[in-house]
Amino acid sequence: MRSQELPIQLLDHADSLRRAVAPGLALKRKSALGQFMTPTPVARFMASLFPPSTLETCALLDPGAGVGALSCAFLDRWAGDDGFAFRKVEIDAFEIDATLREHLSATLENYAGHLPVSWRISAEDFIEAAALQSMAPRRFTHAILNPPYKKINSLSAHRLILRQVGIETVNLYSAFVALALSLMKTGGQMVAIIPRSFCNGPYYRPFREFLLQRAALHHMHLFASRNKAFKDDDVLQENIIIRIECGGVQGPVTVSHSTDDSFSDLLEHEHPFDRIVFPSDPESFIHVPMSPGRNSIELSHSIRSTLSDLGIGISTGPVVDFRLRDHIEDQPTKGTVPLLYPGHFTGQTTQWPKEGQKRGNALRLNDDTKKWLYPNGFYTVVRRFSSKEETRRIVASVVRPDAFPGAKFLGFENHLNVFHEDKGGLPEALAYGLAVFLNTTAVDENFRRFNGHTQVNATDLRIMKYPDRRILAELGEWAQRQHELTQAIIDEQTKKLTG
Repeated sequence: MRSQELPIQLLDHADSLRRAVAPGLALKRKSALGQFMTPTPVARFMASLFPPSTLETCALLDPGAGVGALSCAFLDRWAGDDGFAFRKVEIDAFEIDATLREHLSATLENYAGHLPVSWRISAEDFIEAAALQSMAPRRFTHAILNPPYKKINSLSAHRLILRQVGIETVNLYSAFVALALSLMKTGGQMVAIIPRSFCNGPYYRPFREFLLQRAALHHMHLFASRNKAFKDDDVLQENIIIRIECGGVQGPVTVSHSTDDSFSDLLEHEHPFDRIVFPSDPESFIHVPMSPGRNSIELSHSIRSTLSDLGIGISTGPVVDFRLRDHIEDQPTKGTVPLLYPGHFTGQTTQWPKEGQKRGNALRLNDDTKKWLYPNGFYTVVRRFSSKEETRRIVASVVRPDAFPGAKFLGFENHLNVFHEDKGGLPEALAYGLAVFLNTTAVDENFRRFNGHTQVNATDLRIMKYPDRRILAELGEWAQRQHELTQAIIDEQTKKLTG
């Protein structure tokens, strides 16, 4: 039998190690490994999310274990008689860094005198080892992980290994989660802290489908502050903690949130699964509602149209400047067309040509460039990247043809999303109505439910619902009559027309 109490909270020792070791891992090394160690409050919270268990033996997987903070938090919960009835715990930990492995071994050794725990620490690459093990019988009952965050090159060995076991993904963190899931017994419980970027975007769709087909999503926790979960390591990703059950039956999902890792203002609500993943969404975006009720976009009977319903297209700006750099001019001259970057737009004002524009204002018109151009006209554009300081994720502007007198074509650079009709301009009122709608507080709040980073993809905008063309045109006509468009006025008028 295990001891009823640990003489000390050994997790505190693990956290002291983390604080001592972390500064020694130079920022470049952290970047190379994608390695950011878990603070004690986060580790304890993650361990608390596991449901009670009556299993006699727990087989725990901890890939990317670092100094052992997550395993320690799990063992501390077990030692505290908090819902775990295990007679023994067997830990499989993976850690490729020799210095961290040494500390991890010493940390787990400290528990051996107090608890019936055994462990195996592997220096193997987890992706390579897990891909081989995925062919063997599943054996883990629990997994707790803070995986590395690093993009996987499409031609890398890791990408090939993952494809061979049916996993298509673009980042180490999602690869770790998918592989860990493939090693778990049916009913096995996993808690992971990962970047929120997997919740939307086309690149993570195969991973979302893999996850949702093989596991039930039971809990999501979001940190409202982007930089607080790993404040010692300067991690700026928006992180989310998830609890999933391998082969589980999907039911309601608990969503909790706190400002930071103190969890002092923790709030949680339960939501039906169809509020988390919309049944009609082919992209399987994962939404994270921040309040118990439905927001104004969901409640409105007038905001039900897709862009396809409206006859409107959305495309990423087709001009990739580094591919056409030999055709870009600093200033417009005879034989060039306007080239538009996000920096040319401030609210509804277009400043073109712009002095000091780093990459130019114009594109030479010739056989190499013409296929990338749109005819001059009215368009609604949205920047693909917003800064962390901006109050809204979506920042929409209107392109007016009279801003470019004499121009037959326009070049839209790749950092813009462009709303169009069959690669041509929109009706004037519709272009303004789209911009006003996209700039509302309600749209921003709704968008943040599935987008946890500063990038706004065309797919994100395509998946949203919009008012019909009549309402958008009416909103656009109203906007053009206003001398000033404040946020409050925009929100009030949009609510009046769509509420």
